[in-house]
Amino acid sequence: MGRVPKLTRADAVSAARNPLAFIADRWTPHPRTVRRAALAALVMAIVIVVTGGAVRLTGSGLGCPTWPTCTDDSLTTTRAMGFHGVIEFGNRMLTYVLCAAVGWAIIAARAEKPWRRGLTRLGWLQFWIVMGNAVLGGIVVLVGLNPYTVAAHFLLSTALITVATVMWQRTREGDAEPRPLVGKAVQQLVWFLVVASTLLIAAGTVVTGAGPHAGDSAEVERIPLDWETVAKAHAVLAWIVVTLTFALWFVLKAVDAPKGPLDRTRDLFVVLLLQGVIGYVQYFTHLPEAMVAAHMLGSCLMWVGVLRVLLSLRERPAAGAAELPDPSAEPELAKA
Repeated sequence: MGRVPKLTRADAVSAARNPLAFIADRWTPHPRTVRRAALAALVMAIVIVVTGGAVRLTGSGLGCPTWPTCTDDSLTTTRAMGFHGVIEFGNRMLTYVLCAAVGWAIIAARAEKPWRRGLTRLGWLQFWIVMGNAVLGGIVVLVGLNPYTVAAHFLLSTALITVATVMWQRTREGDAEPRPLVGKAVQQLVWFLVVASTLLIAAGTVVTGAGPHAGDSAEVERIPLDWETVAKAHAVLAWIVVTLTFALWFVLKAVDAPKGPLDRTRDLFVVLLLQGVIGYVQYFTHLPEAMVAAHMLGSCLMWVGVLRVLLSLRERPAAGAAELPDPSAEPELAKA
């Protein structure tokens, strides 16, 4: 077994000043490692949403009644806090796991050769979203689970999933300018799908804020709307998203689109159908906790699916690759 090289004083100074550059100088990850690191960050972003939902659904939102400590006298949960304290504090601890996953993605992206600055920036953007959401989560506790802050907390988590999905996609692409694989009409249809999906998620947070699962057994403020009426509006938006996805698939088939956009649209349609079944079951069974948790997971997977459809509409080869004709451009008439 070879000897481990000694760390010189200059190395120590360099590592202290810029640890990421220090690691990058001594390690080059395989591209597959970078992709897996980005995927791990995405998976943890989804996990933290689902576990946050578990906190609310078990009535543990105020299991730790203050922040950043669990109680006024203890950083961690105490026996007096019981089951709810364990659930709430456990979810807080998962934030550190999420930070570790995002940190690993940043390190892997920084050490990749050649260094892709855009990829590293996506990792850092995730880090700052996590930090912002941690502070917002503390505010949620301090204001007694105000439903508007809870909704903002979820929407910021959705922003994290957005950036994580884009980073995961970018690890499998080059850095050349993106080239569209479909025409402008198809791109516009997909953007309608993105907007409708955004409204669907936002409406879902209103249903949550008005619904019966307040997050704690104490009296918690709710959004002053009839949750069943909002749930029906949410369902209408869901059907709009399903219809747009179905229409998109037929349009892609009609224009003989590449396999990538077709496959991503098919995947999204399957997720939407499953999510719709869960949504109707939870509505007619009066929102059982397990079905609500499954619906939250489905919401995350649906949004990832929408983003993957959007990102599949173009390709980004390695920088310097030969230019190909733009398929969205109007074909020129052949000369006589």
